[in-house]
Formats: sequence, C-alpha cells, structure tokens
Amino acid sequence: MDVAAERDQSYWEDDLRLLERAAHAAGARAMEFFGRKPDVWWKNEGRSPVSAADIAANDTLKAMLLAARPNYGWLSEETDDDPARLSCETLFVIDPIDGTRSFIAGKDVWCVSAAVVHRGRPVAGVLVAPALGEVYASFAGGPALKNGAEISVANPQDARVFRLAAAEDMLSRLDRAPLGDVERMPHVASLAYRLAMAADGRIDGTLVKTNSHDWDLAAADLILANAGGGLVTLDGQPLIYNRPDVRHGILCAAGSDWLGRLISSTTGLSGH
Repeated sequence: MDVAAERDQSYWEDDLRLLERAAHAAGARAMEFFGRKPDVWWKNEGRSPVSAADIAANDTLKAMLLAARPNYGWLSEETDDDPARLSCETLFVIDPIDGTRSFIAGKDVWCVSAAVVHRGRPVAGVLVAPALGEVYASFAGGPALKNGAEISVANPQDARVFRLAAAEDMLSRLDRAPLGDVERMPHVASLAYRLAMAADGRIDGTLVKTNSHDWDLAAADLILANAGGGLVTLDGQPLIYNRPDVRHGILCAAGSDWLGRLISSTTGLSGH
C-alpha cells in the first residue's frame, strides 16, 4: 500500500515538522534529568525501568501533538493503552525515551522516538538524540535525513564483513553462510537508534528479539525504509502497526541488498 499516494506529500511533511518540534521539546525536557539520577520505578513485572524523565517527556509530547492534531489517535509506551486508537486511521506512536536503561546510566545513546502512523504504516517519523546532538527524520515519499543531510544504507560492495548488531544468543544460532564473514557490533540498548545506525550505514543490519513494540519501531522503520533498507518479519513481510497487540516477533533489518541474505541466515531462529 502506497500511503504517500493517498494524500499530498506536503501533508505528511507538515506532520513531520510537528513531530520534530515536539520531539525537540521532549528531548530538552528529558535533558533536565539526564545525569542527575532521576526517580526510577519498574513496570512489566520488574522487567522494564521507567523514570521521571520518561513521564515528563511523554507529557510534553502528548500536550503538543494532540493540541495540534486532536483527531489523531495516541499510542505511547508511557500512557495506558486506549482501545479507541484502533478506530483511528491516523495516530501518533511514541516512545518518549527509547533506551531508558542507557539514559538512567548516564550514557548518551537514547532518543525520543515519534511517528505518525496511517492505516497501519508510518508516514512521518523522527528520532531526536539530544545527548548526541543527532536528529533523524523522514516522511512518506521523502528522503531519510540525519541532521538535515540525506543518508543511505551501506553498500554491500564496500563491505569486507557483515556488521551485525544482535544478541549473542541469536548470533550463535545464525547460519552465517548467506552473509559470509560476520562482525558482531557493540550492543546499543536503544532499538530505534540501532535501526538508525543501519539507515546511515554504520552497521549493515540488526536482529530484533521477540517482544519489541510499535513505539520502539515505527519512526525508525520509516527512516530505514527511505534510506534504502527494510525492517521485516522472518518471512520478509513489512510490519503492520496499530493492531490490538502492539508486540512483534523476531525481526530483521538491513539495507535492501542485504535483507534477503539476512533473512536466509535466520532459519535457526524460528520459534526463538
């Protein structure tokens, strides 16, 4: 489905500008807590940390975005899910701080992830990483940008090894034959930022463990796609967002020229 063709591209570009303003404001709010050991508590039976900074950034995003687009639905990691979103053609999909563990630890690699999803696919997305001074952005039909400059995935012809970001237990079950030599890249806690690294060519691909969520993925999915890559299921299908269950299974992400080979290498991961 070509969601960009449904409306003039300028419509989604306007949404992107709105996302950028809100994400910058949320990033600035989060920076007020960064390095100062914000209050932290645990959710999901103690598996996921959330900090006062996450809530403050979420409040900033929600206030700015819904004031500008009150007819859009809302899905955020830090807001109780409202099933009313399922009846919305268009909604905001938000992770106020992707990489909360890094944020709490005082590490720079975290970002505000904000997307507009229309009929199940992202049409505008931004990642603002204020501690790094980086902004990734794209809209349906437009280029993928990093700090205003166009980016693209790595060219396989330039690669001596396949630079892969993946958990060790996934890497150990990978069939490396389709990829050739594989170099495991250092772990990056922010999934959205990892996908951005594939979009700008710093890594060639990444594997995503089961149980990622819409808010981890939507903005980076669009940025990667418009940089010449793809984020797909193990059977090569693009993701559908704004379903009743916002969790996803194991995923592959890489430049288009690598993606088929990466999928072929994952036969041992089925059912992981």
